Amino acid sequence: MSATTAPPAPGLLRSRWLALGVVATGLLMVVLDGSIVTVAMPAIQSDLGFTPAALSWVVNAYLIAFGSLLLLAGRLGDLIGRKRMFLAGTAVFTAASLLAAAATSPAILIAARFLQGIGSAMASAVSLGIIVTLFTEPKDRAKAFAVFSFTGAAGASIGQVLGGVLTDALSWHWIFFINLPIGLAALALAVPVLPADRGLGLRAGADIIGALLVTAGLMLGIYTFVKVADYGWTSAHTLGLGALALALIAGFLVRQATAKTPLMQLRIFRSRSVTGANLVQMLMVAALFSFQILLALYLQNVRGYSASQTGIAMLPAAVVIGAVSLGAATPLIARFGERKVLLAGILLLIGLLGMLTRLPTQSSYVVDVLPAMLLAAGFGLALPALTTLGMSGAREDDAGLASGLFNTTQQIGMALGVAVLTTLAASRTDRLLGEGHSRTEALTGGYHLAFGIGAGLLVIALVVAATVLRTPKPAARTTTEHAIAA
Repeated sequence: MSATTAPPAPGLLRSRWLALGVVATGLLMVVLDGSIVTVAMPAIQSDLGFTPAALSWVVNAYLIAFGSLLLLAGRLGDLIGRKRMFLAGTAVFTAASLLAAAATSPAILIAARFLQGIGSAMASAVSLGIIVTLFTEPKDRAKAFAVFSFTGAAGASIGQVLGGVLTDALSWHWIFFINLPIGLAALALAVPVLPADRGLGLRAGADIIGALLVTAGLMLGIYTFVKVADYGWTSAHTLGLGALALALIAGFLVRQATAKTPLMQLRIFRSRSVTGANLVQMLMVAALFSFQILLALYLQNVRGYSASQTGIAMLPAAVVIGAVSLGAATPLIARFGERKVLLAGILLLIGLLGMLTRLPTQSSYVVDVLPAMLLAAGFGLALPALTTLGMSGAREDDAGLASGLFNTTQQIGMALGVAVLTTLAASRTDRLLGEGHSRTEALTGGYHLAFGIGAGLLVIALVVAATVLRTPKPAARTTTEHAIAA
């Protein structure tokens, strides 16, 4: 029996699907918050008096805190217990949501968003690690990852609708108040339902120097990415801070190779599945930013949709993602393996972005947009398969680290997508305006370029998945897995 995890009680075994529901609820709260804010930005700016430059920090403060702390939070979950980390993170996020809802100035809201990012990192970093220890049979684990992936993908679409409705019907404050009942319910259920784990203890990996290096490096790197649109790729600001961020992360890796109790065991990168899946995910997330955000901007800025109409227009994507991830992904993975299902999903997503590169300025929703929404079924195939591959090399004692790493590459991919695609789209739009094109034509041309670059990133992801990834063989079960399955 593992020295760090107590055998679960029979009642806990019967409630593991309820535990998955608790973890998924925590994810839903985080994802909703991320997408719900975007549609309320104009109202927030008007009410609190944000300058255009300062308004971006409503998003950036959250993104920087969240992305930079995931790796550290994941490893701390292994050391002090994943349940403790999930509860603490959910509590911090819920309290920060109340502060954000009550904000009366830009400074208070930005501080609250930074705290939300910290709470999100703490809770999200250990979520996949909890699922790995709860679901040990491949079929059940695939189902659990499908539910988890659907929650994340569908939650983003639901957030856009909910954000528009709450902002229009009540006020922007309610986009944060909505987190309170969700967070309190997750906390109330998590205490009796999530499995108790004592963790390895801080002495097993309390590398303070390593923690400072990786957190500072990731925070500086993500900050550099999100500010590229303001300074440009070749500016002294971008090149200087980018070089410093790389130096800090390189220092962290050197430290982990030499430290007696490293924060991150570098052996995790020996797994082709783990390394390849994280690289594929980073490319996919960067590419699909163009679908999730730039398509919404196209619908509003070019076609004149309201925030609520935009969310409703993108709901079919959530429906097909849910239908495929919950109904088809698991049996397909069981029959063909994670790698083949992932490849099929990426091919559908390449088709999705390829279609969007041909959007006209006077598009028909049914003819030009809806077919792309249906190809979003690729999400439902790719995400569960990719998550399984990304966690396949995780041992019980570093499941939290693998979970934090997987979430970190997701956030890096998002920051990369924001920096690359928005900058290129804006540059293309400005050039077309300078050539005498109308505003709608220029905007559409910019979005076309971003969709095309996104499709190119997906092609690279497809090549990496085809050449690097292998469907993992059933691993020998750990003592904890025997105890859970007994």
